[in-house]
Amino acid sequence: MSAGALRWRPMRPADLPAASTIAVHVHPGYPEDDAVMAERLRLCPGGCLALVGPGEALAGYAVGHPWRSGSVPDLDTLLGALPERADAWCIHDVALLPEARGQGAAAAVVGLMLAQAARHGLPEVVLVAVGDAAGFWRRHGFRPLAAPAPAGYGAGAALMARALAA
Repeated sequence: MSAGALRWRPMRPADLPAASTIAVHVHPGYPEDDAVMAERLRLCPGGCLALVGPGEALAGYAVGHPWRSGSVPDLDTLLGALPERADAWCIHDVALLPEARGQGAAAAVVGLMLAQAARHGLPEVVLVAVGDAAGFWRRHGFRPLAAPAPAGYGAGAALMARALAA
């Protein structure tokens, strides 16, 4: 897939089966029930994005939502509702198929997620970096927090945050 052929658009309920397949392929060590992504889409549709190529084929997805500063929900956890007094934006998941990587789509979705946080008036963005992703997030201004990542993310996971400019 060429960079010009990929674009981010709002995720739709019809995208969920393909997103689930991508999640299993990209994050095999971090399984989540399909209901988790469906709930995030229902609770915060503006925070759920689909990376599509020609013919609207899904090449990746990103999921974010309002949350609490310095923390993230544990892996494979239904929220029930978003916090009434959110003070951070949580990037819950970003997954791109291998053929979609290296074309700027990941960097583009970071910008889209930061913009969502700003639209919600949230001063911070939080996430958990798994595997070797911490370097990517550092390049985008995220720094590790002293608090540990929730246990469900496994050893080596890093809770990270980035303050938004005032």
